[in-house]
Amino acid sequence: MSTEDHPAPRSLAEALRGRDDTALGALLRSRPDLITPVPTDLTQLATRAGTRASVVRALERLDRFALQTAEALAVAGDPASYDELLGLMAGDDRDPEVAAALPAALAALREQALVWGADDRLRLVRTARELLAPSPQHPSPTGLGPSVREATAGMSPGRIQEIVAAVGLPSTHDSVSAVQALAALFTHRKKMARLLAAAPAESREVLERLMWGPPYGQVTHDPAARLRWLLDRGLLLPTAPGTVVLPREVALHLRAGRAHRAPEPVPPAVPAASAHRPQVVDATAAGQAYTALATVEELLTDWNEGGPPVLRAGGLSVRDLKRTAVALDLPEPVAAFWVELAYAAGLLASDGEADERYAATPAYDEWLERPAPERWALLAQTWLTATRTSGLVGGRDAKERALSALGPGLDRSAAPEVRHRVLALLAALPEGAAPDPEAVLARLRWERPLRGAQGTPSAQGQRTEEDLRARLARWTLAEAELLGMTGRGALSAHGRALLGAHTEKAPRTEPHGPGDKLPFHHHRAPGALEPLSPAEQAVAAAAAARLLAPLLPEPLDHVLLQADLTAVAPGPLQRPLAAVLGVLADVESKGGATVYRFTPASVRRALDAGRTAADLHAFLAAHARTPVPQPLAYLIDDVARRHGRLRVGAASAYLRCDDDTVLNEILADKRAAPLRLRLLAPTVLASQADPAALLDGLRAMGYAPAAESADGDVLITRADAHRTPPRTPPEPVPDGPPMPDATLLSAAIRAIRAGDLASTAPRRPADPAAPRPAPGELPRTSSAETLATMQAAVLTGEALWIGYVNAEGAASQRVIAPVRVEGGFVTAYDHTADEVRTYPLHRITGVAELASD
Repeated sequence: MSTEDHPAPRSLAEALRGRDDTALGALLRSRPDLITPVPTDLTQLATRAGTRASVVRALERLDRFALQTAEALAVAGDPASYDELLGLMAGDDRDPEVAAALPAALAALREQALVWGADDRLRLVRTARELLAPSPQHPSPTGLGPSVREATAGMSPGRIQEIVAAVGLPSTHDSVSAVQALAALFTHRKKMARLLAAAPAESREVLERLMWGPPYGQVTHDPAARLRWLLDRGLLLPTAPGTVVLPREVALHLRAGRAHRAPEPVPPAVPAASAHRPQVVDATAAGQAYTALATVEELLTDWNEGGPPVLRAGGLSVRDLKRTAVALDLPEPVAAFWVELAYAAGLLASDGEADERYAATPAYDEWLERPAPERWALLAQTWLTATRTSGLVGGRDAKERALSALGPGLDRSAAPEVRHRVLALLAALPEGAAPDPEAVLARLRWERPLRGAQGTPSAQGQRTEEDLRARLARWTLAEAELLGMTGRGALSAHGRALLGAHTEKAPRTEPHGPGDKLPFHHHRAPGALEPLSPAEQAVAAAAAARLLAPLLPEPLDHVLLQADLTAVAPGPLQRPLAAVLGVLADVESKGGATVYRFTPASVRRALDAGRTAADLHAFLAAHARTPVPQPLAYLIDDVARRHGRLRVGAASAYLRCDDDTVLNEILADKRAAPLRLRLLAPTVLASQADPAALLDGLRAMGYAPAAESADGDVLITRADAHRTPPRTPPEPVPDGPPMPDATLLSAAIRAIRAGDLASTAPRRPADPAAPRPAPGELPRTSSAETLATMQAAVLTGEALWIGYVNAEGAASQRVIAPVRVEGGFVTAYDHTADEVRTYPLHRITGVAELASD
């Protein structure tokens, strides 16, 4: 078709108007901030796409080569041709690798509405040009300086003529033509080569130092000869007193036309640094997965009666985190990871009491009842999408406040994206292969150039952002290993299955020609997560659990008793057995086998919980694969014989014992002085201490007292589980507006198209002599004219253009086809909303017929 049939767009709005629904949908998916709220028409969409905040966000989500392409367009002409852009990217020698990758990069910029126009008139969106173009305040990442025209803007005409004469060009009558002639010389390869060939060697060295940037230099009031030669010929131009700059055209000639020293058209490879048999990887990962479940159980069992108090500012104190790390026998950063993961999964929360403490939630009890593979899948899926970042614990925020576990300030919206990209790169390797972490970091830096990189709008904080993204990637590799997603650095089969639902929607990106149409999902931001439905999440979790199940060890129903008062559990124990053994004995060491030690205190703890000596003997005989050692049987009988001989009750407290000699021993013991005991009867002592303090004091003295009830019975002190009220897990903090689903996208495109039809449809004024209303201007007619026009349209079936103000006072313009007018209302088919609606006539500002053309 001819260009007359399809003229070149004159604005971004016209370029968007020429897109089909597929291309428009691709734009809204790649830049979801443009659809929040839904624009009224394509003009508003184009305006929003050109705002600074939206452009900055779009630039930050480009890969490195697409960003380099945008940077090259920022230093090219406006508009630029594709050949000019190719020269800036591939150089005079037309690097074939760059030339092959450039069409796809340009297509990505077009898709995201950062570039518009045909190949012979490419235009970078004005805001992007302002952000990426060179300036003294914000140097370009290309290292290029201003053009000859820009650098000579404040120079006197006489000085310009002197430069023109010095380079052998004829003088002109005006400065504009002189500057054009000078720029033409600097862009002519052969003439420029002859000019530089005549330059002194010292002058060429100056140019080479400035060639790749920064292009600015300092000169004295009386420049040296090598600098004077360059200044006289305009190869260096003054920008301020004592400052000179290398013009862009000169630098490009010295660079053989390249805008960048090192274009990066191809992402860095992520090779396998080591390889293991997939069975070894899966077994290692499964072992870690089981350890993860055991660690979370141990953590919440430790907090069963109420965990650490909540700080006034929120979170755990440093001391409580250290205490938790010691209890779990883990380093503090790892303990913080498990605490945060349990919190993100909704298994623990604050109880909300006046003396607020952390405790397990009712969801924890439900979680315990599920099979082990399902419990792991819940933890892993929570980790994949959580924005809370435990690696920040112990650091400080922007206001130099300490960041504590479970406290505020730990959310990082980039965390899910980085985790997903790291694991996706592992998934792309052969099964059993583990990458070099540095290769993963290099690939991530290419796929998503760092926010705040030199030349982008947010230069401040570059180092902070760079460190955060690199640390997130390193934390991901370490946490995936802790959780059992990976084994020996390679992605496991169950980890691959859990990740599958997140990666299957990510499209493959293939190179396209400059004018090719793009598929709907082409060039989505690397690592962008598609919103998953609950059904998709359930499918992924079920697949991962199915693969993990045969790899987890079966819980054992026995232990091995030893003569040194220890018991060895050669593997994981069934939960009832582990619960009783955890009360009867203390854990001495953990690992592949867990060692429990029996002590007088641990046996007394079991007796306090309501067990009798006979119960304990029967329990050990039923669950021991070895005979019960004699020392252990003696220990249980000895503690049981002394247990309960002393009885403590409430007076403030009293102490009674059938053996008066025991009471006399206690009275004579100096350690009993703080208890302030006195003899009431031969078998009863009274104390001013409360019963709990009396129990603790006597136990510290080596006795085995038992508490008794008001009826005189032994009081069983079984630990009661403390639970919070039902809590919802913390919501991840989104990284900007969510990606629209297909339903929202389709409705939004229909609304934008209809609104654009209403705003651009030609209108016929009521008075033929009057000019047509300007686009965007609401029609204004009297109530009588509005009513008459509506009634006439009902008879003729014509469509009308109306202005409408809703109940909130928001004005809009619509194209409607009236069906009925009665009772002060008009019922019409609204082309803008694509449905039949009823409008009050008093809210219609005016009406106009659509022009026949």
